[in-house]
Amino acid sequence: MLKKIVAVVKKFVFAFLLLYGLDLCINSLNVVIPINVFTLGTVTFLGVPGLVSLVAMFFMTK
Repeated sequence: MLKKIVAVVKKFVFAFLLLYGLDLCINSLNVVIPINVFTLGTVTFLGVPGLVSLVAMFFMTK
């Protein structure tokens, strides 16, 4: 049980760092992906494909 909790926390931290790094990289392109519960949950459970889908949703709504 403790191993599963540690694994989820690791994924959560990785998702936060991934979103923050993406924000730093694409901030100059005026692309804003907010770091909130929805985006962190999406990237935590889906990984990089979730991150790509968030960026795609940004461009679809414009």
